[in-house]
Amino acid sequence: MSMFSTLEISGSALAAERQRAEVVAANMANAETTHTPAGGPYRRKEVVFSTSGNLPFRMMLAGFHPTLGNAQPAVRVQRVVDDPTPSLMRYDPGHPDANKEGYVAYPAINPIQEMVDLMGAVRSYQLNASAITASKQMIQQSIELLK
Repeated sequence: MSMFSTLEISGSALAAERQRAEVVAANMANAETTHTPAGGPYRRKEVVFSTSGNLPFRMMLAGFHPTLGNAQPAVRVQRVVDDPTPSLMRYDPGHPDANKEGYVAYPAINPIQEMVDLMGAVRSYQLNASAITASKQMIQQSIELLK
């Protein structure tokens, strides 16, 4: 693993966490959206992460694989999926999207859960930014030693 691999891994994690934060923000913005172009209420979205390397993380960490130097591990967003939680039905007979019984389907979005997800994304972003800073400092110190 080269000295620059940590920068690549942390950089890919920054991009993935940014997208996670954007998805959480979209969920929060659409918490009351009862009608979408696809029909029905907005569906909460979730981000699914994966690694781009083929090796299990524990093997990469331990350095047991002979092609480890050639592997380019990175965090990536594999896909953004809809949450399978059913919509919340609220009685509001005057709402334009109410069914014949007077119930409206609202997105199953919990603002507290979304804030926790957002705080997790922000904290992970901060940690990866700190890892990049530490890596840059180590590279600079290595260059200074070689002078």
